[in-house]
Amino acid sequence: MKSSIALKLEQLARRLDELTRLLSSEDVVRDMDGYRKLTREHAEITPLVALYQSFKQAEADAHTAQGMLVDAQMKSFAETELREARERMAAIEIELQKLLLPKDPNDERNTFLEIRAGTGGDESGLFAGDLLRMYMRFAERNRWQVELISESPSEIGGFKEVIAKIIGQGVFSKLKFESGGHRVQRVPATETQGRIHTSACTVAVMPEVEQIDDVLQTRVRAPFVREVTLRAAVFQPHALRIADPRRGEGVPHQHHLPASPQQLPELIAGERREREQRQDERDNSHARHSPA
Repeated sequence: MKSSIALKLEQLARRLDELTRLLSSEDVVRDMDGYRKLTREHAEITPLVALYQSFKQAEADAHTAQGMLVDAQMKSFAETELREARERMAAIEIELQKLLLPKDPNDERNTFLEIRAGTGGDESGLFAGDLLRMYMRFAERNRWQVELISESPSEIGGFKEVIAKIIGQGVFSKLKFESGGHRVQRVPATETQGRIHTSACTVAVMPEVEQIDDVLQTRVRAPFVREVTLRAAVFQPHALRIADPRRGEGVPHQHHLPASPQQLPELIAGERREREQRQDERDNSHARHSPA
């Protein structure tokens, strides 16, 4: 093993001991955000350190077998032990190199899953429902929790649009490549003559942002402003930039009234009212269509 890799693994082993001490202290739960970060880091480092301990054990076995080669009666046994120990060391070293590769910082985050029906009419809505059930089943097998955030059912079943939050360890790392278009060719339930139809849905997978510190750029949209951009982790009025088409910042041929930074609370409140109004409309629609 290279000395640089061994040094990195020794540092991780010491860090694991430090994390164990921090998590065993009584004051750690006073800061829940810090506690979650520590537990997440502990869970990420533990498999690496355990594998490194296995490598050190195999290395010690190889050293012991090397010393037994001088004994003529134990030479055959020592050669077998030495060969097996070296094979274990080679296999473990490859796994350690894989685990030490840089990771996406969002891999361990909870995830928002959005499924939208596309081409195919009512059949695409049924396909969206099938996709949702598939992801829910996959989440169940991985012991993840699923929360439906919003849904827009289609007339014959399935969904026009559905958004779910999936909570668990390593959710985004396993689902992030699901984003994109999904297509199916089959005889749909809506087909009476046995013809094959092609239907499509779009899937969006987005990591959950836990803190404002994680947001480097946040956009707030409003009916009379193209975009409001925050470029600071902590809100500062001078860091607020509002696109003004009259200054060449907006999209050409679009005319919107500019706003000042002092109007940000009003913009956010307006967005919240619109969101609540849309939710009330969905609830009323479900109540009208539900059987008495």
